[in-house]
Amino acid sequence: MTKLSVRLRRWTYLTHRWCGVAGCVLMALWFASGIVMLFVGYPKLTPWDRSHALPALASEPSYRTPEQIVAAARMPPERMTFNAADGRSRYVLHYADGSVDVFDAVSGERRGRFDATDALRSAGLFLPQADATYVGAVQEDRWTHSRGLDPHRPLYMIRMHDADATLLYVSSHTGEVVMQAPRMQRLWNFAGAWLHWLYMFKNKPVDDVWTWTVILLSAGCVLLACSGILVGVWRWRFAGRYKSGSRSPYQTGWMRWHHLLGLTFSLITLTWIFSGLMSMNPLGIFSAGIRPDIAAYAGGTPAGKRVDATPSAILQVLRDGDFHAVELEWKTLNGKPFVLARDAADNSRLVVEEDAKLAVLAEWPVDTLQTAAAHLMTAPIRHRALLAEYDAYFYRREPEAMMGGSERRLPVLKFEFGDAGATQAYIDVRTGQLELSADRAQRVGRWLFSFLHSWDLRPMLEVGWLRELILVLLSLGGLALSTSAIVVAWRRVKHKLSRC
Repeated sequence: MTKLSVRLRRWTYLTHRWCGVAGCVLMALWFASGIVMLFVGYPKLTPWDRSHALPALASEPSYRTPEQIVAAARMPPERMTFNAADGRSRYVLHYADGSVDVFDAVSGERRGRFDATDALRSAGLFLPQADATYVGAVQEDRWTHSRGLDPHRPLYMIRMHDADATLLYVSSHTGEVVMQAPRMQRLWNFAGAWLHWLYMFKNKPVDDVWTWTVILLSAGCVLLACSGILVGVWRWRFAGRYKSGSRSPYQTGWMRWHHLLGLTFSLITLTWIFSGLMSMNPLGIFSAGIRPDIAAYAGGTPAGKRVDATPSAILQVLRDGDFHAVELEWKTLNGKPFVLARDAADNSRLVVEEDAKLAVLAEWPVDTLQTAAAHLMTAPIRHRALLAEYDAYFYRREPEAMMGGSERRLPVLKFEFGDAGATQAYIDVRTGQLELSADRAQRVGRWLFSFLHSWDLRPMLEVGWLRELILVLLSLGGLALSTSAIVVAWRRVKHKLSRC
């Protein structure tokens, strides 16, 4: 063995020994919290929960028209919806700068910031069988890190006296519930996602300090796992045995357990730590090279192109088809205006103008979507497929999963483009919305994070309990390995300190 190889081996031993002292506790926390996260997710308000809580919309001839509301807006809106989330029918306008305005649908007056009384009324509509108590206003707390909540801050906290002791967060700009967090979910999350993602160090939705803290800690633990694998293999005698008769140099005690557990669970430990690092998208390596042009795909905004009909007329034509809407949204597809309607079950309908009359569609024709999809990228469409089953990139997860709030309905229209990143785009035929796009870098990120971390291939997800059982058992093995490392590290540090 050369001097260089001896020196490298020595440094590998030292790296594992002293990185382990610092990293074993963190890895134990990650394994324990990961088990919790299999069954309890981070608080979220899913689209179907939101739709279920919205009051049904009533037809009123006194409603102001969309034209009148747009004319009164501070600037041309990019989105315009119509609902009664706070108990009164209103228009909600979203602007390009991220701000939001609410206009009363009858008077046409712009509402100012909503107050605590408005928040209590909205919370009562969301959970009508429970009393509510106003807690206070918060800019951001441990359950509201999502950047999607930025247009709604500050948020009003409302404690509901239901069986779940649900904590609701209400937007101060729209007066609607934007987040729910039942008590048991909150409690379990202290041992789950909040601990797993080190959210105690996160102070704002975009926090570079937190991001790089997690990246550097994950990278250090990857180094720890790699050095541990090398040390464990070097110390194991595949041919022959030590004088004790064992293939491990450690006959008894925690060092023997650590060695054996390391040989058994080190690979899955490395896999999960590495994929956790990949989830942070270090240095943006999995970011899209060219993003789809959503504006070109839409071909307009409700500020300039709208279905020429009042809300009452739209609601009536939907009711004629036995569809009871709780929300309307004015949209465009390839320059053609339409209204996307949703009911309390999160079903959808499309209201379009055909021959100067309103017509209701259950979904868009495939050719219509392809014509619009051609504007998503400057590169041509190479392939089109209507998927009736999920594939490796477009799939649904259980509500507690990180992606559990995505609708991801079938059938879905998949397009493959001829750009440098071979972008794939998935469009919901019921809504015309682009649900997912992924170029080559993003698809690689999907395998290095989601697959390695969650085992989320469709055959794996379909076995349900078996997948969860295997993941729990492997996590327990990783936890046992980390626990043995904690004991060994503590004894070594204690010994060193006693000699000082």
